[in-house]
Amino acid sequence: MGGVSVEIRVPDRFAALMVANAGEEGREFVAALPGRAARFLDTWGLRATGPVMCGWASLVVPVVRSGRSGDGAPAVLKLQMLDEETEGEAAALRAWDGAGAVRLLAEDAPTGTLLLERLDEGRHLSAVEDAREAVRVLAGLLARLAAVDAPAGMRGLGDIAADMLDEVDDAVGALVREEDRRLVRDCAAAVREVAGEPGDRLLHWDLHFDNVLATFADDAAERGPWLAIDPKPLAGDPGFELLPALANRFEPGEVRWRFDLMTEVLGLDRERARAWTLGRVLQDALWDVEDGETALAGERAEVGRILLAR
Repeated sequence: MGGVSVEIRVPDRFAALMVANAGEEGREFVAALPGRAARFLDTWGLRATGPVMCGWASLVVPVVRSGRSGDGAPAVLKLQMLDEETEGEAAALRAWDGAGAVRLLAEDAPTGTLLLERLDEGRHLSAVEDAREAVRVLAGLLARLAAVDAPAGMRGLGDIAADMLDEVDDAVGALVREEDRRLVRDCAAAVREVAGEPGDRLLHWDLHFDNVLATFADDAAERGPWLAIDPKPLAGDPGFELLPALANRFEPGEVRWRFDLMTEVLGLDRERARAWTLGRVLQDALWDVEDGETALAGERAEVGRILLAR
């Protein structure tokens, strides 16, 4: 069908990451990747055009579409494990339809394999020297993405919030410092205030600077110079989206400026946005405790402390 016989080599770093994160399931996923890639290259009439790329959770093969319906246009084949975070990706990309996010060209629902338009992987938003300009770009993308209703069946922030609140007492008991226990309690108290209204917007959930790529010049005028990739979508309140931009390229003195800018651009109620941002801080703290940590450190915990200090 116009595909090409190509050996897909899985980078050792990616293989080790999959095993570390998913154990035997990750090992089996890595072992199956070369065959799965070859299958979709053939099925979708693709020709690989360069070495594979990888992130934290997916392997990406640069291709051109050369089958019956192909036009030689560049694209990428994305291979990933199917889980609760990735299973909604295709539905979200269809809902956005290229407005603010990479465009979906084809999917295989049983495996979570996607064919996506190719963006300029050599230009991430993280490379923009002016951090304030990067935050402005991110805020504009968040506003575009959150303007869309979440598709039916998308996992919801309400369920996530309820699960987090159920875990708070155990997490507090595992932490050794009172300042960390207080942070978890205060974040949980903020979430309880808003949990009854979790929202229904389509959220990206993981929009940090490295998940924004430049468009090519011929697309920039119509769709904007930057587009989001790699959503872990859910239905909810856009305030739950803000933490990555507050913590990436962290500058304590910039947290309030960034928070105020994003709430203004997205048209959010400031106190609700603060509560849901503290919800993200809580989520990260619970994950740290689950991983065996007994103290909270890092940029995201510090963002929580800054917002709680008002």
